[in-house]
Amino acid sequence: MTLKADWEVVGAPIDPDSNERLFFTEHEWETIEAATARIMPTDHDPGAREARVVVFIDRYLSGIDYIFAAADGSGFLKLTGKFAEAWRARMWDMQQTYRHGIRDLDAVARKSYDADFKNLTEDQQDGVLEAVSGAPKPAKVTLGTREAVTTFLQGTFDEGMSFFPALCLHTKQGFYCDPVYGGNKDHMGWKAIGFVGPESLKDTMDGTYDTSAFFMEGEFTWEQLVPHLRDHPFQPASR
Repeated sequence: MTLKADWEVVGAPIDPDSNERLFFTEHEWETIEAATARIMPTDHDPGAREARVVVFIDRYLSGIDYIFAAADGSGFLKLTGKFAEAWRARMWDMQQTYRHGIRDLDAVARKSYDADFKNLTEDQQDGVLEAVSGAPKPAKVTLGTREAVTTFLQGTFDEGMSFFPALCLHTKQGFYCDPVYGGNKDHMGWKAIGFVGPESLKDTMDGTYDTSAFFMEGEFTWEQLVPHLRDHPFQPASR
C-alpha cells in the first residue's frame, strides 16, 4: 500500500468564482445555492452564497477528482484502484441522495406555494426546509454556548446521511473549508469566526503559517477551556 504522500497530484485548486457545473444541472445549482443561503444566511457577515458553498458541493459531488487536496494545496490526489472504486460507490449514493432531495424540495414548495423552491421568498424557503427536515428552524446561537459546542462536535462523515443532514453538513464544510476545495472564498468563513488561517496549504508545510501567537500561557481547567463542561463537569470513570 502506498502512502498518500506518494500519490500523484493532478488538477489545481478550485476556482470559487467558477460557474461551471460539473454535477448539478442549472436548476439544481440554483436550488442548492438558495437552500445553503438559508442554512448559512447572510447578515452582517457573508453567508453561504457569498462564500460560494455551492461550488464546493458541486465539485465534491462530481466524482472522485476533488476528494483530497494535496498537502501543499497545488492540486488534488489522484485516487486509484480499490480506493477509487470505494469512493465512486460512495459518491454515487450521495449523488442520488441530492437528486432525490432536490426533487423533494420542489415538490413541497409547489404543494405549499405553487412555485419551485428557488423562486420562493426566504420565509417560504425556511418553511419548506422545516417541512423537509421535520424540525423547526433553529434559533440563533452564540459562540461559547452549549449549542455551539454541540455543533462543533458533530461528525464530518456523510456516508448514509439523508438529504437534509447531508446538505447542512456540506454547507458548513463549504463555508469553513480550506479555499482549495472551492468554498470559503477569500477566507470569508474564517473571518466570520475570527480565525486567522493560512493563506494557502503550502504555508502550513514550510513554516510560513505559525500558530504560536494564539497559545495562552498558564494553567487552565477543562471547564474553563470548554464552556459545555461547566454544566457537565468531568467525572472520572469508576474502576
